[in-house]
Amino acid sequence: MAQPFTDESHPAEPYPGTRPDHCFVHVDETGWPVRPDLTMESGWRVEPENIDLDQWLANHGEPPLAARMPVLGYGSNANPSKVTWLREELGLEGPAVVLRARCEGLSAVWAAGMRARDGQRPATLAAEPGHVEEHSVWFATPEQLRVLDRCEGRGLRYRLVRLHTGRVVLYNGGVIDSVLAYTAGSKKRMPVLFNGRMVRCEDVSQRRALTLGERAAVTDGLDVTEVLGEPSADDWPELLFVYGTLQPGASAWHLMEPHVVASEETHLPGTLFDTGLGYPALRPGAGLGVPGFVLRLKSPEQSLPLLDEYEGEDYRRVRVVLPDGRIAWTYIWTAAVKGMSELPDGWDVHQIR
Repeated sequence: MAQPFTDESHPAEPYPGTRPDHCFVHVDETGWPVRPDLTMESGWRVEPENIDLDQWLANHGEPPLAARMPVLGYGSNANPSKVTWLREELGLEGPAVVLRARCEGLSAVWAAGMRARDGQRPATLAAEPGHVEEHSVWFATPEQLRVLDRCEGRGLRYRLVRLHTGRVVLYNGGVIDSVLAYTAGSKKRMPVLFNGRMVRCEDVSQRRALTLGERAAVTDGLDVTEVLGEPSADDWPELLFVYGTLQPGASAWHLMEPHVVASEETHLPGTLFDTGLGYPALRPGAGLGVPGFVLRLKSPEQSLPLLDEYEGEDYRRVRVVLPDGRIAWTYIWTAAVKGMSELPDGWDVHQIR
């Protein structure tokens, strides 16, 4: 079982520093390893205590994953010592949740200009079809995202965008479509060209990168949508998994239907229970699990608060991974299930009409 580590094991210099080969949550110059775990409400477990990540965050007085936004970190932001620098220099508060991810069709490459702060060459992001690298995804609170904006020089050096190029896959198999990322917002942060080609950070050290010159590429090849204003955690994903009264044709479908663009049948790992109150209770777990529908919402940030009110205090909204890797919202039961009967075939048609 992995043990907590300190910043000393992952120095920040030279840029971009070293990074753990696993997911972690970081606070007070210490990182705790994080692993995927379907039995946890958040889908993640903090080691060595084996506690749900959301509960670990709550114990520190901080919001859960559902209240955080995924931001791709491909440079120094996955370095634990850099996280401490963000706290000391820019006022970052609260635990940083940093989950490792497989990035397909993307590459961290050296930028054309140097950092004014220390003269080192920073990374920038570029499209590279067929190429695979491992990076990290911050799950940032709105306050933490504002700190990252300042660090990256949003609007000056880098732009905050939703990334449509490539594929970002977390260690739990979840695919983050349209992940937030900081990409080149100026000529100096465009990829540097050496002998007419971009240069991967994984292939060339910082020391050698200093000799690459300053010829900037015309494009980074990325398909992006620039984010205007402050994004919301409710913006992503656009999918919602329903398994009871909110299913098409069910008793509460009339509340759901105006907010839905499309629907399709699927299932979710876990166990469904009959509350005896006219609606079911979903608990996370392994196996083929619970049949239901995945709905694509017109405007998640508008419809989700209404659904939160409808579901009430016994349910909690979380992000879950569907069998095909897509990530969706769903509502899990948080009260006791003792004495409830299981529903192995799901919430039957005769129960929802």
